[in-house]
Amino acid sequence: MTAIVEGVFGLGQSEREAALLPALTELTEHHRAHCEPYDRILGSLGHARGADFGSVEQVPWLPVRMFKHHVLKSVPDDQVFKVLTSSGTTGAEVSRIYLDKEAAADQPRYLGRTLQAVLGEKRLPMLMVDTIGIIKNRRSFSARGAGVLGMANFGRKHVYALDEDDQPDVEAIKGFLAAHGDEPFLIFGFTFMVWQYLYEVAREHRLDLSNGILIHSGGWKKLIDRAVDNTEFRRRFAQDTGLTRIHNYYGMVEQLGTVFVEGPSGNSLYCPDFADVVIRDPETWAEQPVGVPGVIEVVSTVPRSYPGHALLTEDLGVVHGIDDGDWPGKRFSVLGRLPRAEARGCSDTFSGGAA
Repeated sequence: MTAIVEGVFGLGQSEREAALLPALTELTEHHRAHCEPYDRILGSLGHARGADFGSVEQVPWLPVRMFKHHVLKSVPDDQVFKVLTSSGTTGAEVSRIYLDKEAAADQPRYLGRTLQAVLGEKRLPMLMVDTIGIIKNRRSFSARGAGVLGMANFGRKHVYALDEDDQPDVEAIKGFLAAHGDEPFLIFGFTFMVWQYLYEVAREHRLDLSNGILIHSGGWKKLIDRAVDNTEFRRRFAQDTGLTRIHNYYGMVEQLGTVFVEGPSGNSLYCPDFADVVIRDPETWAEQPVGVPGVIEVVSTVPRSYPGHALLTEDLGVVHGIDDGDWPGKRFSVLGRLPRAEARGCSDTFSGGAA
């Protein structure tokens, strides 16, 4: 069975759960058959093989931290094509995610289907708010490098806004806008880097970004320290640069290829049709009702080379509503990291940014 890819943001919540449940059940059995440590973990928790689950919420999940301490893969060693590592602060342990060739090809395909909802099918000129040096090692990527390389597939005529010393290349940015600024263009970067190395440069040099579409993610901690939340981020970009088409997204290397995208109205994230979120009570692990914060679990039918289809994150979130927003399904927000969890936003690891 393959992941569900027909829709992007089209399924209402009841239809979504009806489609996801058999796919997630099949993935659970697949990983139990091909990943012995995963099978042992589920067995020790009392989950019998071949079990039927009554809902997506009942599918057994793994804490995302397990990938820091265990080798969890559902492919033989000789079929491992690429190993991805998570972001983390200096000295922190990292997750290792094992991909075979099929999985490595699948992930950009699912990401592409999701992002087409906001970008359209035409590849646009692309301003990367990063340095080209981040993608030089093609076999073993950091989460930041994997994110940059993955997003580069959706643009053309790429220009990097930072030089190889991780400093803003103002002339490169101006040159890109001179060549492409009169037509729609794509901007990608991690949130803190976009703020420090694009917004502040654009404001200082009075650059017009009004035809841009910004896709950004991660690294909110440093902005919150500067009293810049998502609403202020959007307001200041619109006011000072003319940029209004802004989409934050939530994702992680442990479920790469699956991203939860901010809708056009802002301030809510949405699940693609092949994924969902469950907000869990941190004491009972029961699903929280709408409006009550808890720990975010992410589910996706994409991970097949490793058991990452149901993961309990270390992030707090809340579902704001169901089938009542820009797109069908749950709309939710990420409220921050769990207390004592490692800071791990991709741009929070950027050495050039002030803490």
